[in-house]
Amino acid sequence: MHILVSKFLFLILNQVSKLSWKNAFRLSDFLRWSIFTLGGYRKNVIRQNLRNSFPDKSDAELSCIAKDFQLHFTDLIVETIKFRTASPECVRERLQGDISMMDELYNNKTNIIYLMGHRGNWELANLFSSLCFTHECIVVYRPLQNKASDQWFLDLRTRFGAKLVPMDTIFKELQKPREKPYVVVLANDQSPNPKTAFWTKFLHQDTGVFRGVETIARRYNLTVLYADFCKVADKRGYYHVDISIITQTPKEVPNNAILEKQLRILEKDINLQPHNWLWSHRRWKHKRPDCLKPEQTLA
Repeated sequence: MHILVSKFLFLILNQVSKLSWKNAFRLSDFLRWSIFTLGGYRKNVIRQNLRNSFPDKSDAELSCIAKDFQLHFTDLIVETIKFRTASPECVRERLQGDISMMDELYNNKTNIIYLMGHRGNWELANLFSSLCFTHECIVVYRPLQNKASDQWFLDLRTRFGAKLVPMDTIFKELQKPREKPYVVVLANDQSPNPKTAFWTKFLHQDTGVFRGVETIARRYNLTVLYADFCKVADKRGYYHVDISIITQTPKEVPNNAILEKQLRILEKDINLQPHNWLWSHRRWKHKRPDCLKPEQTLA
């Protein structure tokens, strides 16, 4: 029964991927109504996240952000399905920005760790990275429990040559010899284990952050970049990437300074375009421990 359901689901997804962009966004409009207006999907989570993150905004302003986020969320769904079969030209058209920094680093044979938050369409960002960067592209991910769904996303993310590596094997992967410089791509603004996380203030709240980025960057002496993906105003389904350097000397900066700087950039970008972030995620479900270990604080 489970296999039949999966086959039926992926049959639908394949048909959606063939829709024109105009009809795909019509579908998104319907999904927004059915998921949020009719179904009330994570209504309280979204409201609470926004209220805590923007204490100075009025209820009317927060409601406006929530509605814009809802459409952004369903746009992400249909866009991701479309990108399962989209051409390289489509990927380049829908995500643009100055990536000359990447070419310079490649010419200097510099290995990189390339950080993202859940802004823009991160599936598009992964495709763009493997398609447009000269570096070998290594995407860190967390495998899904459903094998059919995991394979669907694996096929999506590796379309243009990216190598997907589970987070728990990334250190072993980076020890392998390589013929050319590599870039490790990952998003790290999910909710981590509170007992091992770095703790700081983010959007007015105590926030735990995965420390894997710090460990990877220091161990392999990787240049750390941050990429923001903003939505292009009045041009639905189009994004712009802005890349900034966090550090080129990860072993010389204070403990957790890489994560702190990343969060400050992400916070600024969220304030500039607040609906463009994953507000439905239970980002702050863990509480800050009463006692923190030295590695969990900013040195």
